[in-house]
Amino acid sequence: MTDQHNTTRDSSRRLAILRRNDQVTVAAGLLIALAGMLIYWWSHGGHRGRLIELDDDTPQTALFQIDLNSADWPEITQLPRIGETLARRIVDNRQEYGPFRSVDELNRVPGIGPKTIARARPYLLPIEPPDLVVGPYTP
Repeated sequence: MTDQHNTTRDSSRRLAILRRNDQVTVAAGLLIALAGMLIYWWSHGGHRGRLIELDDDTPQTALFQIDLNSADWPEITQLPRIGETLARRIVDNRQEYGPFRSVDELNRVPGIGPKTIARARPYLLPIEPPDLVVGPYTP
């Protein structure tokens, strides 16, 4: 019976991945990490329910305005309801017929009507009068 008892003890020692001292060290490290997380949670208002859930936070909006006479098509696609095709048409039209003298001149681009212009207007920088625009374009 002593041989069987020794064999069982030897096999259990072989199955242990960490020695007893290593197990104590790992357990102490885990307790320190858990204590650190608890301190973080407490200091950031978790005990008062003040942690912010990302799903509950109010969405932030970015305000931007685009200069129609200098923007490339990727910038123009940021406008509401204007995709890549329409943005490329705007750039092509500007290159072919010159800069836009007003936002309302967008209607010269095929596929853009009054509703599209009205939706895009808040995101467009005001266009300077032609006499203030520097460049080769002359009406």
